[in-house]
Amino acid sequence: MSFVDRRIESRPSRGEAPFALNEVFFSRTDSRGVIVTGNYVFRRVAHYEWDELLGAPHKIIRHQDMPKGVFQVFWDTIKSGKTIGAYVKNKSKDGLYYWVYAVVVPCGDGYLSARIKPTSAVFDTVRKVYADLLSAEQNEDLSPEESAERLTQMIQDLGFDDYTQFSTHALSEELLSRDIGLKNEPDRKIAGLRKMQENAKTLVKETEGLIRDFDAMHTIPHNLRVIASRIEPAGGPVTVLSQNYGSMSRAMSDWFEAHVMGKDSNFAVIEAAVNNSLFVDCMARILKECDIQLQKERRGLGEIDMESERQVLADLVKQQLDGARKGLDQVEREAMRITNACQVMHRHFLGLSSTRVLCKIESARLPESGDTLADIIDQLGVFQERISHRLEKIAKLSTEIRALEH
Repeated sequence: MSFVDRRIESRPSRGEAPFALNEVFFSRTDSRGVIVTGNYVFRRVAHYEWDELLGAPHKIIRHQDMPKGVFQVFWDTIKSGKTIGAYVKNKSKDGLYYWVYAVVVPCGDGYLSARIKPTSAVFDTVRKVYADLLSAEQNEDLSPEESAERLTQMIQDLGFDDYTQFSTHALSEELLSRDIGLKNEPDRKIAGLRKMQENAKTLVKETEGLIRDFDAMHTIPHNLRVIASRIEPAGGPVTVLSQNYGSMSRAMSDWFEAHVMGKDSNFAVIEAAVNNSLFVDCMARILKECDIQLQKERRGLGEIDMESERQVLADLVKQQLDGARKGLDQVEREAMRITNACQVMHRHFLGLSSTRVLCKIESARLPESGDTLADIIDQLGVFQERISHRLEKIAKLSTEIRALEH
């Protein structure tokens, strides 16, 4: 045993259990959460013997400082067949504690959990959130389900749409922070996916703004028709033009909202797929490090077959990356569809611009209300310019997302 090993394995009498930044450990459980295997670092940090761990419920290492709501979210997610990541405070056999960021993935008839040491700024925030949540559980007698709902609200208050989005952000932050701490080169794949994720979120915001602009513009053709009706029959041409304008703009707005917005829309698909790909890529990196850790250890794992565990890890990595690859292929297709949609919208706008020019010409022939009509038509011009700018930005973001994927 080296000096470093002896230093890590010497334990303080109180406080935090030794767990180095460059270490990673894992354990596998059955569907009930009973431990069936793990690696040496897991056993060492938890400070149990193998015969005490194997066959024991995973909650044997649960710390009393952990809110029940966190585990409610945890189990609700993995029982539905999805992966999850979470900050967890565990307790060793000798009473020491250790924090981990754990990623859990369905594995056969059970689950595999891989953990790294958290060091990012997100970790500081989470410890405060957990303390507040635990206090609420104790003072308000919250059920696990009620606590889980409170946790979700706390996550949303931090600016995230849901727990899934938060856990992906936290995991990527932890790996970036870990690279800095270990003086590793920045992970380009994570950086690229985070940029893609940022673009996807901006896409949603720009499109929501586009729908608002269309909605605001809907009243203008109506106002044109009202003014034109007051000066009939001279305002007849303006009435016809405003009707055409209103019909065209409404059709464009409805089409964009139906095909691009909504939970099953292009943008929703892109954001969800990018978020999933980022989480999976981060998780795959941790699983690969678990394999490297196993190769380094090559020491007593009780009755655990190390080569079998390495194959389990390899299969999980392949399975998860294949799924993420399909998700990014979908991102490619949807980004292309959005680009094409923007091009179609721009062509429609050429027709609207021509109609607006005709309205401008007609208003010049109506001295009684010319100024009023001109003002309204100028408002149309402002809206058209704003919408055109948004379309250009959306198309550019879609192109960038496709470029980042390759």
